[in-house]
Amino acid sequence: MSRWKELPAELHPDVHHLIVRLRRLKDRSELSTRRLAARTGYSAKSWQRYLNGRSLPPREAVESMARVCGDDPHRLLVLQEIAAQRWSEGRGVTAAAEDVTATPEQTPTEHQRQARHLRVAVTAAAVVTALSVTTALLLAVRLTETRAQLAHERNGVVATGVATVSESLVPVIYTCKLEQRDGHWYAGLSRTTNILLSNTHVGLEVAEAQCLLQRAGTEPGDIDGVFGPKTRRAVERMQKRSGLIVNGVIDPPTWQALREAAPR
Repeated sequence: MSRWKELPAELHPDVHHLIVRLRRLKDRSELSTRRLAARTGYSAKSWQRYLNGRSLPPREAVESMARVCGDDPHRLLVLQEIAAQRWSEGRGVTAAAEDVTATPEQTPTEHQRQARHLRVAVTAAAVVTALSVTTALLLAVRLTETRAQLAHERNGVVATGVATVSESLVPVIYTCKLEQRDGHWYAGLSRTTNILLSNTHVGLEVAEAQCLLQRAGTEPGDIDGVFGPKTRRAVERMQKRSGLIVNGVIDPPTWQALREAAPR
């Protein structure tokens, strides 16, 4: 027979009666607290609180204990319901609310792992969304700032269609005036050989690179001076074909390959 601690004097008689019944049931089953915890899914510390009157055992715990110990759970559940009402009226309202919502314990490391994975997933999604929005806004701002000045920088370049810079920011389409000088190709828009160009860049240098990509047989789409997805894919195909590092960025080695490439 277990030697139980005296229950708190302030416990309501209905709560006291429930705990005494649970103690007797445990004694009759001859289960240790650890074995009871293993069979019911509630920790040994939880059962110590329940059976010593520090917390009210939740309905699920009472039912699980009755079944494990071979007793009819219906009478105990009635006692638990009455005790829960008394408990909420007096001592231990906070503790009762906490334990009533308790579920069989998970391994702490498993619970922490699940929470950590959820936080990582939510954070990653937020970062991806923020980066996408930032990139779109950056491109829009740069387009707005540079479209107006492109008309002044074209230096006589003739458009192939209706492509004027206006308040509505209609895209500018450039004509490629290809010529070869000293073994290098130029399109009449820029003579640069070292400016780095990548996503969100706009301007005459981008249009020059688009002309050279088109001449080399890797179609970049419209010659509009905007470094977008089509231009990036064309750069990657050009880099792969030329044995360069495939990164989708027009760097000095890529400029050299574009200036020297034979048309296909």
